[in-house]
Amino acid sequence: MSANPFYRLAPFIQEFIYRKGWEELREAQVEACRVLFDTSSHLLIASGTASGKTEAAMFPALTRLHEQPSRSVGILYVSPLKALINDQFERLNDLLREGHIPVWHWHGDVSQSEKARLMRKPSGVLQITPESLEGLLMNRPNAIPVLFGDLRFVVIDEVHAFMGADRGTQLLCQLARIERMAGCSPRRIGLSATLSDYDTATGWLGAGTAHGVEVVAPPGGRKLRLSIEHFSFPDARDEEQAMALENARRSYYNYIYDQTRSKKAIIFNNSRSDAELTTLELRRVAAKREEPDVFYVHHGSISAMLREEAEAALREGGGPAVAAATLTLELGIDLGQLERVVQLGAPYSCSSFVQRLGRSGRRGGAPSEMLFVCPEEEDEEAQLPARMPWTLLRAIAVIELYVKEKWIEPLGMREMPVGLLYHQTMSVLKSIGEAVPAELARMVLTLPPFQTIHPDDYRTFLHYLLETDHIQRTEEGTLIIGLAGERIVNNFRFYAVFQDDEEHSVYNESEEIGSITTVPPPGYCFSLAGMLWKVEEIDTKHKAVYVKPARGKVDTLWLGSGGDIHGRVMRKMREVLAESTLYPYLAPGAVQRLERARRLARESGLLESAVISAGGDSLFVLPWVGSKQFRTLERLVKYHLSDRLALRSIVPMEPYYMVVAGRTDAGTLLQEIVAACADPSGPLSLLKEDEAPYLGKYDEFVAPKLVRKAFETDGLDVEGLAEGLKG
Repeated sequence: MSANPFYRLAPFIQEFIYRKGWEELREAQVEACRVLFDTSSHLLIASGTASGKTEAAMFPALTRLHEQPSRSVGILYVSPLKALINDQFERLNDLLREGHIPVWHWHGDVSQSEKARLMRKPSGVLQITPESLEGLLMNRPNAIPVLFGDLRFVVIDEVHAFMGADRGTQLLCQLARIERMAGCSPRRIGLSATLSDYDTATGWLGAGTAHGVEVVAPPGGRKLRLSIEHFSFPDARDEEQAMALENARRSYYNYIYDQTRSKKAIIFNNSRSDAELTTLELRRVAAKREEPDVFYVHHGSISAMLREEAEAALREGGGPAVAAATLTLELGIDLGQLERVVQLGAPYSCSSFVQRLGRSGRRGGAPSEMLFVCPEEEDEEAQLPARMPWTLLRAIAVIELYVKEKWIEPLGMREMPVGLLYHQTMSVLKSIGEAVPAELARMVLTLPPFQTIHPDDYRTFLHYLLETDHIQRTEEGTLIIGLAGERIVNNFRFYAVFQDDEEHSVYNESEEIGSITTVPPPGYCFSLAGMLWKVEEIDTKHKAVYVKPARGKVDTLWLGSGGDIHGRVMRKMREVLAESTLYPYLAPGAVQRLERARRLARESGLLESAVISAGGDSLFVLPWVGSKQFRTLERLVKYHLSDRLALRSIVPMEPYYMVVAGRTDAGTLLQEIVAACADPSGPLSLLKEDEAPYLGKYDEFVAPKLVRKAFETDGLDVEGLAEGLKG
């Protein structure tokens, strides 16, 4: 037999490749075949978007199923998004029809009849989210051995979306529980387009198993076409400036309109509110010019039907289509041949930049094209750091770090995920019904994320749950879920470990438009799905808001904040400000704004020290560290230095700078900050005596003593702050 892996693939896969007109397998696919055919290792496929990662994982795995059919579900495909499951389902269904290998998907939109068919005869490929998998483990434990008894492979798509997050910790627990309950030992395959720290990624992917992880990471060679433009919005202090502001905003939206109106394009926004406003304004421009409305909005709070309409227009529509989106279109949904990606503002991370960049240039060797449009409210009378174009600097920094250095943020796991400890303890107890304390401890503390939890801490953890009636002790000495715990566990929201604000569904007559987290009073106007609505009626019992189309003001009806920034990005922003490098991708407006910022930084001494005078008794603190280290500094100044240095106010502008006022000078404050970082009393001194800050969704149900310990371990970074200040 030829050494070419093509000839080792199942005949129906070979036929699929012929029909597609592929002349050869891509490098990732060749290497994936080698690992999955010739070794027993797990596999991490780290290659760019549209590089054939899904096929690289599925071709050899499906070949194994074809050669030796599984007695249960043979491949478990775990996705972070329902939309991604639906997208992959369509792709795989065509491929597998000839191979007689069924593909099932399981989430809230799937009918009970389809789920029942799977339960009657488990086989083939099951596509699922962690939340639906949690529901299976909790509510159908007796079905797990039948469903997964002969599970061969677990494919985890967009693995970077799980790593470093509570959802990823939850998934590791779920996989370990499936292996125990079903007696299987599947190989794991992780897929990602945005990984650089392979050691951390392979450690995460193989956690709790006996097999090593091989990495397939073919070098990328895609052409990039990048551009950054900057728009300044003047502060409207008088009528003349108000008119200037209105003209600036009009120019801003006209520019975005002209850059996208004739293309298949995505406009990425950093919030749902911004996506709504962008769509509304672009539709107004189209109406004013009497041109077609080709604009859609796509985020997690509009209805599935409207999201699918936007996806179909981008993927299949005959003419131009433009979607203002959040991270819902950042992950790997196949949207076909997009011509341009626009980023309003800047992503908070290089990882997000790479994902968004990869949405374009996915076919025929076309370059990946991304245009940054950085708006800034500019006030010449504002304090010195507030006059820096922070968004423009961040945009340049993420481009330079990735394009020049191929750097992407490393991802790590929390050392003390106590909220997850609550979640999995209650999930396991719900699944088995009851357990003696020692048995429950063994089942939970041997799960990969909790192997560093000390038994004494778990004893404290269980005692607190008993005191608060989240669990109860029976007369026989076993533990069961208590009344308080039942209220939490029996709610469908318990399946998710990410924070989800309670939302109200919005209806125009019988059509569901989407949902909002802040419920306005009747008569109020707001924007949703890129249109304006007026509230007619609120049904509090059924959490429904009834509206009709309107003309009126735009408002924000979702809670939320920006993302965290890594210290490496902040340091690169400082370098950009300090250097005189000319970046070829900057448009004229961005070039002029960067030069003004550099001149101001030089003349003001902004870069000379981490603490500089702000005039009077005020000081600016610019540490150039990441978000986590900045929050550590804020606590250090508030709780460790405030009384000692007689500080009267501390105003943080996370993560860029803070303004401190009091009877001290710049040199003394910097010296005291550095000394406090070396204090042997450690991070616990940065917490108030009765303070127990939450880091996760379920921390509120955990003993405050353990929550404090978890925050000290995972919420603060004194060492990182000290290292950043040295730089």
